Amino acid sequence: MSVGGGEERPIAHTERSGVLYPDRLERYAAGWIDPDPGVSAVVDQYWHVSWDLEPDEALDQPIIDLPAVTVTLETGSERSELLVTGVHGRAWRRTVRGSGDVFAIRLRPAGLAVLSDLTPKHLADTVVSLTPELDPRLHRTMGAIATAADPVARARAADRAIEQALTDRVPSAAGLLANAVLDELRARVHHRTGATLAERFATSERTLQRACTETLGHGPKWLSRRVRLQEVALALTRPGAELGAIAAELGYADQSHLTRDFRRATGLTPEGYRRQLRAPRS
Repeated sequence: MSVGGGEERPIAHTERSGVLYPDRLERYAAGWIDPDPGVSAVVDQYWHVSWDLEPDEALDQPIIDLPAVTVTLETGSERSELLVTGVHGRAWRRTVRGSGDVFAIRLRPAGLAVLSDLTPKHLADTVVSLTPELDPRLHRTMGAIATAADPVARARAADRAIEQALTDRVPSAAGLLANAVLDELRARVHHRTGATLAERFATSERTLQRACTETLGHGPKWLSRRVRLQEVALALTRPGAELGAIAAELGYADQSHLTRDFRRATGLTPEGYRRQLRAPRS
């Protein structure tokens, strides 16, 4: 095992988490935990949330998530289970009640094929229960993680289990290319000019399309739009930010193009979303 990952740190309101109502993070204990560098081709991030609500209270949280497959261990007052969440075309919603906690592994594009026999097509726009019958390999990995006592211990158990999985199945060339593409799209979200992706990675558009579709179910253009929408949502939480300026900064053709993309993903216009952000919470 190489040098271990980091300790848990809070998910800040000001970072690009995809959480559409970041003020609600105050109701959770929500944190990131970095993976060990030895599993960085498979794991993008570990994250953890826990909550303890009043008996008649429910919190609804829509999320524009990063294009990624996420595997979660969820425990609560009503149930405990393992789940796999695929890449969603629109913002997806989670409503929490009672008390509970979630430990999650957000996979990199190459990660699903290393840990699982499922494909992005199996998981598109859905959340499925992870059972031994659905995927024995991934279920065994998550079972080993579930015995750890707290989020940091689970992250370290995940590092060990995933490093072992890497001795059986290494990331594919297409998976590693898709990792690099998504990293590039995240890094250049504010810089829309320069080399094309094909030029950047000295390969063809067709090869890029195939790598991203095989690992995430979508091509680079769709992935770019999704990363950009995460940044739009974050920008809209900043007081005084003009919609036209946000559109220009993020490379939209115009303000109406931004509005169409945001409404398609969330069901809200940017201004409607801002009104909800300003609305008092009961």
